[in-house]
Order: sequence, then structure tokens, then C-alpha cells
Amino acid sequence: MRLLLLCTFALLSFNLFAQLEPVTWSFDVEKVNESEYEVIFTADIDRGWSVYSQFMENQDGPIPTSFEFYNTQIVGKAREIGNKKEIYDQMFDMKLVKLTGKAKFMQRVKVESKTKKLTGHLTYMTCDDESCLPPTDVNFEINIEGE
Repeated sequence: MRLLLLCTFALLSFNLFAQLEPVTWSFDVEKVNESEYEVIFTADIDRGWSVYSQFMENQDGPIPTSFEFYNTQIVGKAREIGNKKEIYDQMFDMKLVKLTGKAKFMQRVKVESKTKKLTGHLTYMTCDDESCLPPTDVNFEINIEGE
């Protein structure tokens, strides 16, 4: 009986942890001209959780949000908008820039005329006041055909 209870508890704990996804990502693209697009990554972040800015000065802290494109050329510097705060984070013992609620990350890219989809991945780390989840990679594939 004790073994059955232990196994049940272990499975429940694993399922609860596996289902914890406090950040949901969506992707959009806007055509700027014949060869350039503005790619928009939107993070819907659960209450109490945050993701970290792309622009972190201290390399000893959490993993900053980053974007890697496989088949296109980056144009200019990325932008981020949303509920952004620079605060002292006790968990990392440093000042950090966090985004909460809904955050948008934008990057202009230049594509070749034959390109039909933008592909790549983003990496982010999310934390609440008590813990952090491991850095997570999210693959993206965004159609630009017909834009």
C-alpha cells in the first residue's frame, strides 16, 4: 500500500510540474517592404511570473530572452515593449529587467525573394518570486507567403 501511495504521489508531482507552462508564445509578421518584415513575438505571461529582457548587462544572472533565425538576416536592433521593470532581484542578488503580463519582442529581418517561411527558435527563462523554470526553447515557423 505504501508503495502504491508513493508511486501515485510521484506521478502526480511529475504531471503537475510537466504541465506548468506560465508563458505562452504567439508569432506574427508584418511586411515592411519587398524584402523586409517585422517579426513580432508575443509572450502571454501568467500572473506572478516574468521573463527576462534581451538586454541584460550582467552575464551571471538568469538567461535573457533571445531569438535565433535560421534563414534570414537580422536588420537593426530588436525591440521589446510591455510591462517592463528594472528591479533588484533577491533570487539572483542583482538588478534585472523583467517583463510581466503581455510582452512583445520585435525584430526586423531581411529575406530573399524565394523565402516562404521564417524559421528559428527563441529561448527564454521564467521565474516567479520563489523559483525559476529551466531555460526553454520554442521553435517557430512563420509563413510570409501572401503577406
